[in-house]
Amino acid sequence: MLVRGFFMAQKVILGAEDIRRTLARIAHEILERNQSSRDLVIIGMYTRGVPLANRLAENILRFEGLEIPVGTLDFSLYRDDLDSQRFHPTIKNTDIPFSINNKIVVLVDDVLFTGRSTRAAMDALIDYGRPKAIQLAVLVDRGHRELPVRADYIGKNIPAHGTRR
Repeated sequence: MLVRGFFMAQKVILGAEDIRRTLARIAHEILERNQSSRDLVIIGMYTRGVPLANRLAENILRFEGLEIPVGTLDFSLYRDDLDSQRFHPTIKNTDIPFSINNKIVVLVDDVLFTGRSTRAAMDALIDYGRPKAIQLAVLVDRGHRELPVRADYIGKNIPAHGTRR
């Protein structure tokens, strides 16, 4: 990455068409793995997982004619860095207008790196009910886990070098 002023120039790793194709593939994988899709719900992790969750649900509707409930989850109060001097969470709105009890929850995020956000999201999710299973879908897996977390659906594996996200 190149440094320009205070910001680092970002390299584009997935273009719009790549993302469209990747989300279509992940939607097919979700349908293949979950034959009884009436137990399926999709929940996007704030912030960037929310539009991805909606797009996955749109793909499933287009492919199978199934309307899958979609929710959004704010997990900021469940993070393990709340006591950090530099982190002050902005509380967003969790919107899960359906029961997750005995449902297969597909939790959606854009990037999986250390696993800490996923752990926080699962902790937050459990406060809303007891799902039958939680599956994780991510657009990009960067590796470098600090916690034993693994995605069930991965758009693209792009290992980070060192500690770079």
